[in-house]
Amino acid sequence: MSGREKASPNVSGNFDPHGPLDPSRALVPHVVRLNEQRVARGFWPKIRKVAARVPFAADALAAWYAVQDPETPAAAKGMMLAALAYFVLPTDFIPDFIAGLGYTDDAAVFATLLGLVGRNLKPRHRAAARAAVERLRDEA
Repeated sequence: MSGREKASPNVSGNFDPHGPLDPSRALVPHVVRLNEQRVARGFWPKIRKVAARVPFAADALAAWYAVQDPETPAAAKGMMLAALAYFVLPTDFIPDFIAGLGYTDDAAVFATLLGLVGRNLKPRHRAAARAAVERLRDEA
């Protein structure tokens, strides 16, 4: 298909929909800033409420600590912020209030995140996350 025949002729013709995704293309600065704002407003209130109930609380907290770390690469931060923003959004693919299923979509997002950028979660992030989970569960 030529550029004249495409619905969007200015879109690059070398995109392969079956090829691997390039994370840097998804890291639009405006979207990253929006996710930063959502996470800044909603992460701690939500994690305080659910830390004792969700098995991925330590992963979410480790991602949060990694985002705060200036040594974490920008692409990894952007993907972590996207996962954290999904976690704090009040509307999910599976609503959080559904007993037994409500956080399965969030867990899947974090499992995918760990597969993509898990190597950027350093031992110091995981240690801080474990301590925070223990503290939050004691408070609950």
